[in-house]
Order: sequence, then structure tokens, then C-alpha cells
Amino acid sequence: MAGNSQPRNRRTSSKKGAQVGTGGHSRKALRGKGPTPPAEMRKGHPKQRAAAVKAKQAARRPQPRRGGPRGTAELVVGRNPVVEALRAGVPASALYVQQFVDSDDRVREALTLATERSIPLMEAPRAELDRMTNHLNHQGLALQVPPYDYAHPDDLVQAALDAGAAPLIVALDGVTDPRNLGAVVRSVAAFGGHGVVVPERRAAGMTAGAWKTSAGTAARVPVARATNLTRALEAYQKAGLTVVGLAADGTVDLTELEVLDGPVAIVVGSEGRGLSRLVGETCDLTVRIPMPGGAAESLNAGVAAGVALYEAARRRA
Repeated sequence: MAGNSQPRNRRTSSKKGAQVGTGGHSRKALRGKGPTPPAEMRKGHPKQRAAAVKAKQAARRPQPRRGGPRGTAELVVGRNPVVEALRAGVPASALYVQQFVDSDDRVREALTLATERSIPLMEAPRAELDRMTNHLNHQGLALQVPPYDYAHPDDLVQAALDAGAAPLIVALDGVTDPRNLGAVVRSVAAFGGHGVVVPERRAAGMTAGAWKTSAGTAARVPVARATNLTRALEAYQKAGLTVVGLAADGTVDLTELEVLDGPVAIVVGSEGRGLSRLVGETCDLTVRIPMPGGAAESLNAGVAAGVALYEAARRRA
């Protein structure tokens, strides 16, 4: 009809943007933002500002490098290591999260686990996280593990006596792998031992790796640190304990060791070197683990300690 024709390309609506019927496939389609992040991660929130201030203050302080000296805080860096440490219940004093980090399932799980355990969340710029982690590949996450509170070697004996039990203690000589230490702690918990003693130097300490391997038992089994392992063993002897060293060339078979049902300290050396000379000379006797299979000449520290502790538990039962 004359006068009603519409010019081509003429706008028929005052609305702008996506029209009805696009099905959400246009570039301007709305996307979900996912779950609400914790208050410490929300831009402009008072808790986020407070966390940023704490992160800057912490970043100005000297931070230990990963795997640093015993008795200092430790940083677990990287998304997988952080999530695994949180899952294992490793003690933590703070979770550092990079500002504007690309979130994935691991980041979200780390935030959830940290929030459930009331671990402070600290947001930090990329440059500060780089400096704190000594430029390791942190992937936007770093978990701060506080220094482990070591016991004194004498405390282990006293705790056993207070419980009315004959002390059963494991001492590690030259064991440098934290996973072996964690495995020994787990075996001590399983077989009714009263603690583990490690030297202060050239030995594994209670790092995040040891905590994870212990499967949570490190929260119940005390670990003591000795300035001098030989003197600590001599003090045990004066307290009435028999010091038994595990050695491939031991003079007695483990299955024939009758002293295991009394107060005893079992000394385990490294897989390569075994017991050091001074520690070996301090032991009251050396014991070998029978291995009829013959396919292996020695066992690692974690396995050897587990076998000896099982025999001690069997005799005590």
C-alpha cells in the first residue's frame, strides 16, 4: 500500500544490543560468574583491603626459600602442591593468592579448603609472589607452613614413662629424605612408638613433604631434634634404654632380639651409608633384618623402621 513501505536497513526498534532469538550465541551473551569468592578476594571489600596490607607487610620481611633451614617457615608453591598439602592437613599460617589470578578447579579448591580451615587468605601482586617464592613457578598460589615445634629428646622418654609404658623410640642417623621421615612417623604411630629423634644438621626435618607422607600422624607423634645424636643416645642409655642399631652386618637377627619388649631406642641409618661410625659405636648392639628373598641388599629407612617396629609391637603384645 502506498506510503507504508519501509526503507531498507531502517531501524525498527530503539533497543540496542542482542535481540530476542539470538539464543545467547552473540558476543554480548551473558556468562555466569561462578560461585561468590571469599571476602578476602572481593575487590573493594574491607577484608580484601586488610589482606592486601598484610600481604605487603609480609612481603617486606625476608622470606625463606623453599626447602630452607629447619626451624623456619616454609613456602609450598604451585597449584598442585598447595592443593595436596591442604588435602593432607599440613599446618599452614597463610595462603597467598596472586591478584587477578586465572581461576581453575585447583585454585577454587585451595580457596575452599583454606576457608574451611580458617587459614588466612592473602592477596598479593605477581611481583611480590615472585620475590617471596624466589621466582619459582608458583602459578599464583603459595602456602606458608609455620616452623615445626620440635620436642627435646628427653621429652619422649618422659612421655612414655608418664603413660606407664616402656619407651619405644626411633632415631634416624643421616636420613635426608623428608618422605622417609614421614613414613617413619607413620609407622611409629601405627605400632605404638613414642616418638622420633632426628639430628639438627644434615638430616630431614618436618617439612610439608614429611607431613604429607605421615598421613596426618605427625599431629600425634612427637619429633625431637638433637644437637648431637650420639650424646642423645648416650643419655637414653643412662635412662635405662637399650640402643639398637639396624645394620646389614648386624650381629643379631631381628627375630631373636628379646630386648624389644623393654625400653629401647631403634637407630636407623641411611640406605646408602648405613649408620655413621660414632653412632654405630654407641649402639649397645647391631641388628640385621633377615631377608630370605635375597633380591635386595638393604631396605630404605622408612621400610626398615616399619619392620623393626612391627617386631617390637608383636613382642610387646
